[in-house]
Amino acid sequence: MLRIAKLTDYATVLMVRLARDPARCFSAAQLADELGVPLPTVAKLLKSLLQARLLTSARGAVGGYTLAHAPHAISVADVVNAIEGPVALTECSLGKGNCSREKDCATRTNWQLISRAVRVALETVSLADMALPRMQTIRMPGLQEKTP
Repeated sequence: MLRIAKLTDYATVLMVRLARDPARCFSAAQLADELGVPLPTVAKLLKSLLQARLLTSARGAVGGYTLAHAPHAISVADVVNAIEGPVALTECSLGKGNCSREKDCATRTNWQLISRAVRVALETVSLADMALPRMQTIRMPGLQEKTP
């Protein structure tokens, strides 16, 4: 089963919370309490998101964390990359030289195509989109719900 790591899920929830109130500065403790995620986990995520330059921080009594960019300018792919690294379903999807069977592999180009589709989908969805109760602004062929 393909699924993002729990830390990436938590990071996305955290970033969406910040996106819903982008002018507000949140402390790590506030985010942990509001999201129901342990403070050490929130602190770890904030550090990774800061290193990826998706957040800014300010010290002091009124300090805390805010988005480094507007919610529409940060994609879900940005968050995934900050926590897990580049989106790739297989080693060969990362590029050449990552697999010893690369030359003989009959499925390599197909896996790369599938990885690219997942990456594009994640790049297409912004934090602003994720902050909506239901994403109605995203239009990607094949992703619309089917009605019986």
